[in-house]
Amino acid sequence: MIIQRVVLNSRPGKNGVPVAENFRLEQSTIADTIQAGQVRVKTLFLSVDPYMRCRMNEDTGSDYLQPWQLLEVADGGGIGVVEESKHDNLAEGDFVTSFTWPWQTVAILDGSLLQKLVPQLVNGRLSYFLGAAGITGLTALLGVREKGHVAVGAGQTMVVSGAAGACGSLAGQIGRLEGCSRVVGIAGTDEKCSILVQEMGFDAAINYKKGNVAEQLRELCPGGVDVYFDNVGGDISDTVISQMNQNSHIILCGQISQYNKDVPYPPPLPPDIEKIRKERNITRERFLVLNYMDKHEASILQLCQWIQEGKLKVRETMVEGLANIGAAFQSMMSGGNIGKQIVSVSK
Repeated sequence: MIIQRVVLNSRPGKNGVPVAENFRLEQSTIADTIQAGQVRVKTLFLSVDPYMRCRMNEDTGSDYLQPWQLLEVADGGGIGVVEESKHDNLAEGDFVTSFTWPWQTVAILDGSLLQKLVPQLVNGRLSYFLGAAGITGLTALLGVREKGHVAVGAGQTMVVSGAAGACGSLAGQIGRLEGCSRVVGIAGTDEKCSILVQEMGFDAAINYKKGNVAEQLRELCPGGVDVYFDNVGGDISDTVISQMNQNSHIILCGQISQYNKDVPYPPPLPPDIEKIRKERNITRERFLVLNYMDKHEASILQLCQWIQEGKLKVRETMVEGLANIGAAFQSMMSGGNIGKQIVSVSK
């Protein structure tokens, strides 16, 4: 069977900025028949995420991420529909997902590595299982619960950087749902800031490209910052940390400003900021959602419930066509999208 797939065409280099041309669409073939335990699936949606920048390097810098190989098919979170099955628990027409879905139009996969989806849990919006009701939502929810130390009635203020992104836009809303009394986002355009406040219930949002971020933070968080959901690292995070309270908490989710630099993860803080962190006993621990597998199922159900109740607003940037996945990746890494970046492969 002839299919289309996307391979890693070139590496941007550890300090390089990814471009669409790092990926290439090509024709390939898969077997016409499947073996016992396998399923043939048609790809519907693929997820494009910041962590994938690390997979473009020969060394990902992580013990849990494998690098993409040159001229081999890329992979990541994906959703598809079963076209043929020789697996006991999967049937034709089932919707399934995997965290290692190949970037191709049709694939033959091991049925035991797939998770069956229930579209009704997300009001039929299947792509949500790659975002708000998937690993992105899990990262936001478990990050807040396991590292944020949010307590109802404690009057805590949360700041979220990268707040208009897939994880940040959810984290701020979840911080509110979990008990924060004030939530402030940091984003890169007036449009993003407006969406955070008017649509997603943030109390305020700062456009870091306009004005003095430190001054705006002092004005919007007069009692200081108790919880910081850090998606970006770098200068923005240094500014936030300098205004954090005694015994406050950093949820170290991502460091997107550092992904095109050859630095360790998590990147060390500048000496003056590290001094503040230690003096104020601010926690800053590496957070991996994969370390909380026992809490995934209950957490996904909680996220789905909030979605159904309208308490969790979801934004997606949908790109049509497998041929455009490289451009989608470039756009995401440049901060051009709002919410989760999804590529619609086939309908």
